[in-house]
Amino acid sequence: MRAVSEKRKITLNGLPQKIHIESKDGSLPVLLFLHGGPGVPDRHAVMKDHADLLDSFTLVGWDQRGTGGSYKGVKAETLTVTQLTDDAAALVDWLCERFGKDKIFIIGGSWGSKLGTHLAYRYPAKIAAYVGYGQVVNGPQNEAISYAFALDAAKTAGDAAAVKILEDLGAPVEGVYKGGLDGLMAQRKVMMKYGGYSPNEEKRGLWETFVKPMLFSGEYSISDIMGIIKGNKLSLETMWPEVGGTDLAAECPRFEVPYFILNGRLDNNTPASLVDGYFERIEAAWKELIWFEQSGHDPIDDEPELFKATLRAKLKEVVEAESGHIL
Repeated sequence: MRAVSEKRKITLNGLPQKIHIESKDGSLPVLLFLHGGPGVPDRHAVMKDHADLLDSFTLVGWDQRGTGGSYKGVKAETLTVTQLTDDAAALVDWLCERFGKDKIFIIGGSWGSKLGTHLAYRYPAKIAAYVGYGQVVNGPQNEAISYAFALDAAKTAGDAAAVKILEDLGAPVEGVYKGGLDGLMAQRKVMMKYGGYSPNEEKRGLWETFVKPMLFSGEYSISDIMGIIKGNKLSLETMWPEVGGTDLAAECPRFEVPYFILNGRLDNNTPASLVDGYFERIEAAWKELIWFEQSGHDPIDDEPELFKATLRAKLKEVVEAESGHIL
């Protein structure tokens, strides 16, 4: 098949939503990225930072309902895990038809790992395999551990200002911080400052990690950027009580698709310490947990060559096992 490069809107469950597809050869397996947040699009990273994956896959970036190019027309009451999972399933159907595939691959980081897990659990028929990183496990435990990490690190560093911020904020209750979104962002700022997100110095701040790459990527239109600014706040405020209450092993206990977790050992954003127990609890005929020892929340960024080599190898195994199906 021919090369494909298109940025467009398609209607998913009544709402126009923006996607970007790049492919050197449309016959390659399709890999759909599910971004984090909720409300933090990653089309810029997919198409620039991960363009080296185009040797193996057709890449698809998607602004989820309520953010970026998928913000216009959204209603807050539709921002639920169930609705976004249904949207993702509709997009999978569209991509299978668009490229003549029986199944596609999905990869999700952070919130995207929760969305991808629900997608793989509820709609397995057209999913060739799930890959997660920055794996979400349990919201209340997640936030309790992340908060304690940030507070301990600030105390150890003698950072009185950060300690006061966190002590005034208080520990989260059932995964939710006092002050809602403002409280969450205050904790994340300190956690990132002390390497809980990434061990790399240059990736510690919110500006360097999220805002600057989006604004200067050239991926997003002015309308998209306004949708990111408004949609990030709307998505987090609306969805965080549900996300913060996550118990993924109870919600999605078993899988009919290969289930791979490629996780950073140093992650204290969605704490790595929870992942082994979660992995043992879930059931799948084919499941693998692979650790990246020098990575935090985003091993695809912290150890990109190793991560992508591992990703290619694992999904190649699936392609070979699915030789009777069109991938």
